[in-house]
Amino acid sequence: MKIRNKKFIYLISPNKIKNKSFYYSLNLVLKSKKINFFQLRLKKESIKKKLIIAKKILKICKKNKVKFIVNDDPYLALKVNADGCHLGQKDMNVIEAKKILKNKIIGVTCHNSIKLAKKALINGANYIALGAFYKTKTKKVRFNADINTLIKIKKSVNLPVVAIGGIHDKNYKKLLLNKADFLAISSYIWNNKKFKPHQAIKSLT
Repeated sequence: MKIRNKKFIYLISPNKIKNKSFYYSLNLVLKSKKINFFQLRLKKESIKKKLIIAKKILKICKKNKVKFIVNDDPYLALKVNADGCHLGQKDMNVIEAKKILKNKIIGVTCHNSIKLAKKALINGANYIALGAFYKTKTKKVRFNADINTLIKIKKSVNLPVVAIGGIHDKNYKKLLLNKADFLAISSYIWNNKKFKPHQAIKSLT
């Protein structure tokens, strides 16, 4: 998987996609050419609703040359022909997911653990996600990571690293300077009280 520093953002969807205006905003955000991946992360929707939303998002991602990743569900990723799937530690394991998705991208959440990162590498993951690095309202934080965690795991495991958790315009550069390959961002884009989504993405230079 190529690492392109200009496209350093791994954008995660809001927890709910309520209306059509989201798709317009998404297209504007992806036009920024800063986003490498877009992950659909809807925990409380039905499979049917996720399928409808995923198909709409896939078109927008393809138009803007952004990789479309489905959270948690390899079968849904296969059904919509997404570029890949992201797995948490309680989801299907990488080996099983690879049987379903063949050569598609598979990422794994490894929290702050070298052991989990090494296991992901051995099992054939394409990237790992580490964090949370900062306070976040997007999800409950059970594991915390810091710059030392990032440096240690980058030295031990030869996989692209996505840094997650509370990343915004005031703290993102430190992670990039310490070799995070991608930054997972959600609330700063979708729930920003100061900026609209397309303005928020512009502030991350």
